[in-house]
Amino acid sequence: MLAAMLRDYDCDIQNPGIVPDSLEALQSALRMAAADILVTIGGASVGDHDLVRPALLAAGASIDFWKVAMRPGKPLMAGRLGTSIVLGLPGNPVSAFVTATLFLKPLVEALSGAANPFPLRHTAILEGSLPSTGPRIDHVRARWAAGHVTPVGPNDSAALFTLAASDILIIR
Repeated sequence: MLAAMLRDYDCDIQNPGIVPDSLEALQSALRMAAADILVTIGGASVGDHDLVRPALLAAGASIDFWKVAMRPGKPLMAGRLGTSIVLGLPGNPVSAFVTATLFLKPLVEALSGAANPFPLRHTAILEGSLPSTGPRIDHVRARWAAGHVTPVGPNDSAALFTLAASDILIIR
């Protein structure tokens, strides 16, 4: 999914495949990684198998931030490992897509010299209703048509069919 998102950029994408959920395997993969941007998917939260942060710290990385007040995508992590910028994306597919859209793509665009690397924002009329939200910024998958947005639900962070049916994010 991320390779497809970045196919229009002049990027050399290297995919080492799935790394087992062990500190030793992650540290070994990190030692072999050499890139301007190092992206991990999954393992960035706080569960028993979320070992990316400890592996990065053991490898000498500095973590600039970990966890953001947004949904989906709260366990996002950013930092540096040597000369590489590190982005630790959440493991749920929709969360990974949203955080890659909001953080990875703008980072690649900025490093490529784009004057305005951030996603375009539009004002639109909401068709339908949305449930109340908590203290985090919500990124609701939706369809765009003639200045109107219609939420596509459910907005579960693992609901790929909702993502596939969407062409815009409502930020609220």
